[in-house]
Amino acid sequence: MTRVRWTTFLLGAWLAGSLAMATVATQNFSMVDRLLTSSPSAPFREFIGQVQAPHDREVLRYLSSELNRLYFQLWNEAQLVLGLLCFWLLSGDRRVSRARLVVVGMTAVVVVMTVWLAPAITDLGRVIDFVPRTPPPPELGRFGILHAAYSGLEIAKMIAGLALAVSLIRSDR
Repeated sequence: MTRVRWTTFLLGAWLAGSLAMATVATQNFSMVDRLLTSSPSAPFREFIGQVQAPHDREVLRYLSSELNRLYFQLWNEAQLVLGLLCFWLLSGDRRVSRARLVVVGMTAVVVVMTVWLAPAITDLGRVIDFVPRTPPPPELGRFGILHAAYSGLEIAKMIAGLALAVSLIRSDR
């Protein structure tokens, strides 16, 4: 397999991983409400019935938050490895100099998300985890802005990766 094909394969894995992470993150939170309203597990329903109702949702959402924080940290680290591997695979081939620039851009986005955005979101998220939402805490607005920035960068990175993968597939024919 050529280096371009390996890069295309890695880009596909990178994009698939990003889509999987988006799915996991959203489903972790919606699963809490699904479990609390209609869990198929009788022992779980019985246990939840014994827990103080106002706090069961908060505790389960906190668990989902912590899992998401861990998953995103690990995924961001894996993306850095994928970016470096893609760059290495494309190095030395003059035909794909633009491709290297796209990979550098994608990896730079991941660095920003890993070094600045994810830690800021994590820290702020932990501050507001058990804070009542009525009225909305002042930190919630900043959390929303950081989350939107992270999501926007993630979408931009994925669009760049998809465009690059298509370009590499076409150039390899």
